[in-house]
Amino acid sequence: MPIRQLDPAVVNRIAAGEVVERPASVVKELVENALDAGARRIDVFTEGGGRRRIAVTDDGSGMSRADLALAVERHATSKLDGDDLLSIRTLGFRGEALPSIGAVARLAVTTRQTGEPHAWTITVQGGVKSEIEPAALAQGTRVEVRDLFFATPARLKFLKTERTEAEAIRDVVRRLAMSRPEVAFTLAGEGRTPVNYAAALPGAGRLARLADVLGPDFAANAVELAGGREGLAIEGYAGLPTLSRANALGQYLFVNGRAVRDKLMVGAVRAAYSDYLPRDRHPVVALFIAIEMREVDVNVHPAKAEVRFRDAGLMRATIVRALDEALARGSGRAASTGGAATIMALRRTNEVRPRGWDWRHSPARPGGSAASEAFAAAGASALAQPARHLDDHPQTAFDVGAPAADLRIPSDEPAPDAPATLGAADAIDQPLGAARAQLHETYIVAQTRDGVVIVDQHAAHERIVYERMKVALEAGGIARQSLLIPEIVELDEADAARLLARADELCRYGLAIESFGPGAVAVRETPAMLGQVNAQALVRDLAEHMAEWDEALPLERRLMSVAATMACHGSVRAGRRLKPEEMNALLRAMEETPKAGQCNHGRPTYVELKLTDIERLFGRR
Repeated sequence: MPIRQLDPAVVNRIAAGEVVERPASVVKELVENALDAGARRIDVFTEGGGRRRIAVTDDGSGMSRADLALAVERHATSKLDGDDLLSIRTLGFRGEALPSIGAVARLAVTTRQTGEPHAWTITVQGGVKSEIEPAALAQGTRVEVRDLFFATPARLKFLKTERTEAEAIRDVVRRLAMSRPEVAFTLAGEGRTPVNYAAALPGAGRLARLADVLGPDFAANAVELAGGREGLAIEGYAGLPTLSRANALGQYLFVNGRAVRDKLMVGAVRAAYSDYLPRDRHPVVALFIAIEMREVDVNVHPAKAEVRFRDAGLMRATIVRALDEALARGSGRAASTGGAATIMALRRTNEVRPRGWDWRHSPARPGGSAASEAFAAAGASALAQPARHLDDHPQTAFDVGAPAADLRIPSDEPAPDAPATLGAADAIDQPLGAARAQLHETYIVAQTRDGVVIVDQHAAHERIVYERMKVALEAGGIARQSLLIPEIVELDEADAARLLARADELCRYGLAIESFGPGAVAVRETPAMLGQVNAQALVRDLAEHMAEWDEALPLERRLMSVAATMACHGSVRAGRRLKPEEMNALLRAMEETPKAGQCNHGRPTYVELKLTDIERLFGRR
C-alpha cells in the first residue's frame, strides 16, 4: 500500500488511546489544566464511574474566544514557551487532552476570562466541533464530558466496574490535592458524600493537607524529612515502619508538583526501609522533589505519569539519605495505631449483667469453687484494713515467677545480690518506664509517668541483637565460639550447595560451616553474641532465605538479611521468664538502640497506652 496521510479524526482517536486510558485519565488531564490556569478552587463531579459524566469546574484565569477555538485543536498549547521541551514549568503541555477527549466523547467547554463581558462555549462530539457561542459563567472554566468512549464502543469493554473506576478517580484527585495544599478540592457524585479538601491555612502547610487526605493516623505517625544537594531538594513525610501496608499504593511521589510512578524512586524508598520492613510490607510516604527543569524529562510518557532523570544516581542517593535521617530520628517510636487498636479491643461492651450476678459464681474467678469462701473471707478482711498504696512501697525487686500466695510487697531496701539499676521512681521517668510484670512469659508491662507500655520481649531483643551485629560487622567481624562437637545439619543438596557457596561470607557473621558429604553441612562455630543457639534451626532458616534471594539485590542487602535471621534466632524467645533486672535492662537497652520501635520484620516492639485512654475505659473521663 502506498504511504498516505491519516485522517485527522483517526489521528485524534489514536492519541486518545494513549492519553485517555480510562475516566481517571480524563479527570487528571482536566484538573491539571485547571491548576495550570491558576485555580484556587476545583470541583469535580462524576457519574457512572466517570463513563456517563465528568464535570470539572475551576475559578482559574479562563480563556478568550480565540483561545477556546484553538484549545480543542491538536498540539495547541499556551504552556510551552518556544520550542524548548526541557523547560516545562506546567503540568500539561502537549495540547492533546481536549481534542483526544472530544474524539471519543461528548465534550463541552465553557470559559470566561477576566474582563470579558460574558463566557464562551464550544462542544465537540466524536471529533466534530461546533461553533463557538456566548454562554453564562461567573469566572474560570467548566469542562463537561459525557458518554465517554461512545465513539469507540470497543473501548468500553476494557473498563472496570463503576465502583472501581470511581475509586481510580478518587485516587487521582487525592494525589493532585496532596501536591497543591493551597488549592481547595471537592469531589462529588457516585451517590457518595462529597469529599472536601479545604485550602490549607497559612502556616498549616503540607501536613494539614496530608492529614486530610491520608487521615490523622498518618499525620500522627509520620516523620518530617528534608534534604537535597546539587540543585535537587526533597521534602515530605515518611511513615513509621510500623505503619506499613501490604502494597505500594501508599507511596505518593511528586516531581516538581507532578504526581509520578517512577521505578527509580520506588526502589530508593524500598532501599531506605529495607532495614525496617520485610519484602512483603511497604511503607507509607509522601515525597516532594524539586529539581531543575533541565535535569528531568517529563516528556517520556503520553500521560506524563513517568519521568526520567539525567542523574539517576544522585536522585536515588538523595532519597535514601533523606529517608535514613528521618527514620533515625523516629526510630524509637512505634505507630500509635497499635495503642488505639488495643484501646478499642479493651472497651467494655454494653452487655448488662443479670440482676443478682455474683462474681464468686463466675467461671473466670481464680481458685475455683473450693476457694469461694476463702476469697470471700479474704475480701472481707481486706475491706476491714486501712487502705494501702503501692506508691508507698517502691518496687525495687520482685519475682514474677513466684506463686501467687508467696507474692509480697518488697521492702524499701534493695535485694542484697541485685545489680545496681535504676530505682522504680527513677525508671518511671525513662521513656519506656519501669518494668512491673511479665505476662504469659512473652510481654513486659512497664509503667511510665503518663501511661503503660507493653513490650514484646522477643521482638525488642531481636532488634537489639541485630543492631549489635551490624556494629560488630563494621568493626571487622562477629566473634565466633567453637562448638565442642560439630553440629551436622542435613539439607537438600541444592540448599547445602547455596550455603557452602557463601561460607566465607557467613564466616564474617560468626557462622563457620563446611561440607559434610552430599546434602549435609557441619557447623563448627556460631556467633558468640548469640550465646546458646539452635544451630540446626538457624542453618535451615538461612537455607530457606537464600533460596528466595533476589540476585538483583545488592550483596550488602542480602548479607543484612543473614544478620536479621541470626538476630531472630539469638534473641530472647517468647515463653522465657525474665527476672525484674532483666526486664529493666531490656527496656534500657531499647532506649539506647536505634530503630528500636520495630523489629527486623516490621512489627512494633511495644505498644503505649496513655493514662487518659485507660481512664476513659473506666469512665473517669
